[in-house]
Amino acid sequence: MEPSDYQARLGELRDEIDQIDSQLLPLFLRRMACSQRVAQLKGEAGMPVFAPQREQAILEKVRTEAGEEGGAAAALYASIMAISRARQHQMLQGGGPIRELERAAARALSTKGAKVVCQGVPGAFSHKAALRFFGQLDPEFEPTWKQVFEDVRTGRADFGVLPVENSAAGSVTGVYDLILRYRFYIVGAVDVKVEHCLAVGKGTGAVAGAVSHPQALSQCSDYLEAHGLRAVEWSNTAAAARHVAEDCPPGLAAICSREAAEEYGLTVLKEGIQNEAENTTRFIIIAKEAVLPEEAGKISLCFSLPHVTGSLSSVLERFSMAGLNLTKIESRPLPGKNFEYDFYLDFTGNIHQPQTLDLICALHDELPRFSFLGNYIEL
Repeated sequence: MEPSDYQARLGELRDEIDQIDSQLLPLFLRRMACSQRVAQLKGEAGMPVFAPQREQAILEKVRTEAGEEGGAAAALYASIMAISRARQHQMLQGGGPIRELERAAARALSTKGAKVVCQGVPGAFSHKAALRFFGQLDPEFEPTWKQVFEDVRTGRADFGVLPVENSAAGSVTGVYDLILRYRFYIVGAVDVKVEHCLAVGKGTGAVAGAVSHPQALSQCSDYLEAHGLRAVEWSNTAAAARHVAEDCPPGLAAICSREAAEEYGLTVLKEGIQNEAENTTRFIIIAKEAVLPEEAGKISLCFSLPHVTGSLSSVLERFSMAGLNLTKIESRPLPGKNFEYDFYLDFTGNIHQPQTLDLICALHDELPRFSFLGNYIEL
């Protein structure tokens, strides 16, 4: 085909597409106007915006009638219905509990006289995260992540400090399980650069193995393999350092921070043994009461979804339509249920902005097991 013929035929087809689009836009605007009248009627009757059975029936009909283009047609209609629902939610100002929380929650974190709790022992990376976030407020320590949550639940502590993600080893799934179980508010986050060292006690002798938390062992796997060291799991990096210092297991070194090695009187044999030089762990701060700073930039939610085709993609598309950037999504199985999940989600945004608040309120009204976990500042 000659270039001139190609351009001519392409121009004709584009003209046809333009003509079709010129017909679609007025129909879309007409549909949105009708959707607004539906919202008014639902408001007068006290009916919910979301009618999942009707939407599924429409999508199945479209999928059948469109034949080979059934999947694409259903996706188009699902997007149109999502846009319509968003407008209806905005008009009806749904999500009352979320709107009240946004109005009434404290705008600044008060730490005067507060009690902070971490998992582990002094010298742990969670200790470092707590000091960075709270300044000189000395934390207390618990042996397990669950006990940190329990301390916050019972009021023994005001804040808990917990690791959720490492740049090399990924998510700390045990903590996400507890977040989804307790559903406390996240009131802050802090990134801590993780530099591991190999440290020994006075009676260690020739090193044949290394003891540390499973995440730390994973982060230092290249060094362990290269030196033929067996990995021994422990509850915490600093607790591993204390174990080596106090129990003197022969041939067993600790993988920990330099601060932990100094805390327990160990000798550092090698620094920077982690696989990645820029190894970083993200910690969150949990509390029973929400704090929503005006300048907060990260939002966390959790929810489950109806067990129907396309439910997750439909929810995620809502964030794209609102111009919001998703930064994390984590799925965890629901206990006692086969192939059903809770989802944890982070995105950049501020709940005090009307468009963001409207989206969160709409999701609150539509999704099962929905919880707003917080809007907070990351250090």
